[in-house]
Amino acid sequence: MALIVLTFSIFASPKKFDYCLENGKTKHPQLLYEAKLYNILQGGSGIPNIKWCGVDGEDNVLVMDLLGPSLEDLFVYCGRKFSLKSVLMLADQMLKGQQDLFPLASWPFKSRSLSLILLFSLVENFAMTRIEYVHSKGFLHRDIKPDNFLMGLGRKANQVYIIDFGLAKRYRDSSTNRHIPYRENKNLTGTARYASCNTHLGIEQSRRDDLESLGYVLLYFLRGSLPWQNLKAATKKQKYDKICEKKVSTPIEVLCKSHPVEFASYFHYCHSLTFDQRPDYGFLKRLFRDLFAREGYEFDYVFDWTILKYQQAQKNRVQSRISTVPGTSSSPAMPMDVDNHRGINAYSGDVTAERIKSGNVTGSGVKIQFKSPVGKNLGSEKPLDKNIFGEANIPSTSYSVAGTSRRNTLKPALSTEAPNPGHGQGSNKIGPSSSWISSVQRISSAK
Repeated sequence: MALIVLTFSIFASPKKFDYCLENGKTKHPQLLYEAKLYNILQGGSGIPNIKWCGVDGEDNVLVMDLLGPSLEDLFVYCGRKFSLKSVLMLADQMLKGQQDLFPLASWPFKSRSLSLILLFSLVENFAMTRIEYVHSKGFLHRDIKPDNFLMGLGRKANQVYIIDFGLAKRYRDSSTNRHIPYRENKNLTGTARYASCNTHLGIEQSRRDDLESLGYVLLYFLRGSLPWQNLKAATKKQKYDKICEKKVSTPIEVLCKSHPVEFASYFHYCHSLTFDQRPDYGFLKRLFRDLFAREGYEFDYVFDWTILKYQQAQKNRVQSRISTVPGTSSSPAMPMDVDNHRGINAYSGDVTAERIKSGNVTGSGVKIQFKSPVGKNLGSEKPLDKNIFGEANIPSTSYSVAGTSRRNTLKPALSTEAPNPGHGQGSNKIGPSSSWISSVQRISSAK
């Protein structure tokens, strides 16, 4: 009966859903455990809404809201490098806490005369930090990486979501509130590229390790790569050892060379934390807030991919007009190959833009507005709508790792260091297990 209700809700509602499958006979099932964590975390900003979870035949099934492209997808789309402005706006969502909404006078905006619409949008976006919120519920994520942060769709297209809690672990006892004990000789859990130094050294993970991993993600976006990528080794263990050696031996100042000093300060602070110490999330957030203000950026939600997608839409529009001029080729204008990347499809709405400065991707040089089919301008009233991804055209960016519950529909040029759960893994079944699932199935491949 539950399946019948679920089938009805999928097809009767205009809203789209994502689903995850896991073979119930896998050696270490994680999907139902992950579903429990999602339920615990429900209500937090940037936490996907769970619609249904249960067993269908031999498979564990999790159904949630459909989300947009991952930060890894957008990183590839933008040529494998983000501007400082985009990195800081992303970091702000990943680190900002509820208490940071006030006072407004401390916010790094060029103009503090914010409209109520903008204020409500910011309250919604920054109601609670992603990582701090997970920590506040007593859990560690333990697999912080670009693939596990997704952008929303539609009116939530500028909101960052955190996903994949298959490797998450409780660090506080729910009844006594005591921190887990310090341990050594632990296997590596997570993704080696972004794992903390202590994780490589076999030390039990705590809150400091999630934050250090986030630092590596931010530098990855700024640099385009990390020094320990593409290391060759005969076995996985040897490769992990090489990554560990390179990561531990690289000074923070060398790692952050040519980038603002705030990033080095971030890593120094993370390394100074003791095992069970509560991080000062506000201090880390202020580091990037002050840098954002010093650079003169405006928090306008114009990310690198927003500008790139707008430019592509304009180019396609010009090509389409040229093709209709007498004496020119009658063949239709062809879009750039970059639009073939998963999760980034051509925007089909009416887009207008006002250039208020130079079109510099690193600044706030382009103000983008959208018009609805009836001609109502949405851009000036709903900053969160300033995106160029049509909700109906963007597939989910969930992905699947052997032994976990997420999946990917396309992963070009992704990390070669797959998430390591720290124990033996079973195989996940990715595909339909009944007729209702086949009707909403999206072609998937394991990472």
